[in-house]
Amino acid sequence: MSTLTGLLQKMESRHSIFEEAVRQLPLPVCPAFGDGATLRAISFAPGERVLRTKDSDSVAKSFPKSVQASGNAVLAAAGANPNVSQGKRVAVLFSGGPAAGGHNVVCGLKRILGQGNTLFGVKPGPKGLIKGNLFEITGADVDGIANTGGFDFLGTDRTKIKTPEQFQQVKETCIKHNLDAIVIVGGDDSNTNAAVLAEYLFSGVKADGSGVQVIGVPKTIDGDLQVGDLLPISFGFDTATKIYAEMIGNILQDTRSSLKYWHFIKLMGRSASHVTLEAALQTRPAVTLISEEVAEKKQSLASIVDQIARSVIERAAKGVTHGVVLVPEGLIEFIPEMNALIAELNDVLAHHADAFAASSADERIGFVAARLTAANAALFASLPDHVVKMLLADRDSHGNLQVSLIPTERMLADMVKVRVGQLDAKVPFGAHCHFFGYEGRCGAPTLFDAAYTYNLGLTAGALILDGRTGYMAAVNKLDAGGQPLAIPLTGLLNIERRHGQDEFVIEKALVKMDSPAMQFFMARREAWSADDLFSSPGPRQLWGAAAQQMPISVALNSGAESLTFKIG
Repeated sequence: MSTLTGLLQKMESRHSIFEEAVRQLPLPVCPAFGDGATLRAISFAPGERVLRTKDSDSVAKSFPKSVQASGNAVLAAAGANPNVSQGKRVAVLFSGGPAAGGHNVVCGLKRILGQGNTLFGVKPGPKGLIKGNLFEITGADVDGIANTGGFDFLGTDRTKIKTPEQFQQVKETCIKHNLDAIVIVGGDDSNTNAAVLAEYLFSGVKADGSGVQVIGVPKTIDGDLQVGDLLPISFGFDTATKIYAEMIGNILQDTRSSLKYWHFIKLMGRSASHVTLEAALQTRPAVTLISEEVAEKKQSLASIVDQIARSVIERAAKGVTHGVVLVPEGLIEFIPEMNALIAELNDVLAHHADAFAASSADERIGFVAARLTAANAALFASLPDHVVKMLLADRDSHGNLQVSLIPTERMLADMVKVRVGQLDAKVPFGAHCHFFGYEGRCGAPTLFDAAYTYNLGLTAGALILDGRTGYMAAVNKLDAGGQPLAIPLTGLLNIERRHGQDEFVIEKALVKMDSPAMQFFMARREAWSADDLFSSPGPRQLWGAAAQQMPISVALNSGAESLTFKIG
């Protein structure tokens, strides 16, 4: 075997030159945890911030133990913990879709718990907790996964722990493995589940009457888990948006090189447009749609198409026959008329399921159209055939349209082509369509996400050692060293109508029209539309000039003086 072939074989199974190098990257820690070389557990104390929602009174009645214990007060680091618990048995699991940096949460947990406590991994996700599928995580394990992407070390799933039988099974898992604490790494729904579990396991689990602590960690590339200045962003967002921005920047450079195509790019993020907004701030494309703005302005589909078509024509008048349009994944649900159409379609298909199923493929469009109101029937008839087929596709388990499967980017491209021809038949228009989604979820974390998640893990572990339960770990002041915090989960709960019944949920954080990031975007987008002012941010960096860059929207919204993050 030659030296080269031997090297190539050693690079298999996640041992590429890059992966070997990132494992060795030093991870900065918030000053509260020490200098990084020697970690110290910290205690927490309530500050003046107390969280309330419109439904806090109802929450207090349904979560009496958690609310009484926390008072819904935000906890801040209060110095070294003089009474660090020993002998704790802690389980950690991933819940929901993957996000870059999850492995570093596990690393932070393991290292702050130290030799005197035991960390277990749960495979896969909440389902593994129900089944009791646990294994002990070693120091060698965390050394091997540090700074690597994906959730593959533990796996993940989307099971919601909600039935009495499931809660009982979780309790049995806790008893069988003698668990003292559970850490749930997930998004808004997963952290809602953490709040429910914290209340359920608060006491009476063990023979001595004690309970099991539950701590949440904020994860989602969508960026829709935010709590003002307390939680500026969820982890995974920075990595995903930098990956998307690199690809968008490459396409923007290609458009200026080939001089003939418009690219319609749909970006992951069904419920909020944070990803699309951040990608726009990084790349400055000709047109960017923000779902929340469309909803606020009550824009029709025709007006959106007209807006893009006029940008195409105005740029063509300057000799620019190319451009990029960014489209949020969930846009279609934010267009009022489309939302109304989808709701009526769901109703028609639910009430006429057997007759619809018995119809031939050619008959189904007419069958449904005949049962729609006049306005919805007209809109339905105006849509491209491929969109109509998706609107009539099988519903999910709750009877709802699977919106993420609708090629909104292609729908807009087709409709813009028709509209451009109506407004000015001489303007050339060619389009390509893309969907950037899974590409951004499991890459190696950016330096921002790597440091952020490691400190979130340290914070979650410190909360466990301090005897806390029912909190979400958080780190703020990301441009000034970093400050560990604990956000009471019950202080975030609202009541929403879901699946025909009231449920407690953590409300998704949508893009706010008056946020500094959105205001900057709105102030600059006309200039970006008029001329090629795009930027190509290049690949995410772990070493180099842009390695210390935080998300632009986070920097703007937090009032930072620069794009540089500083933890430690």
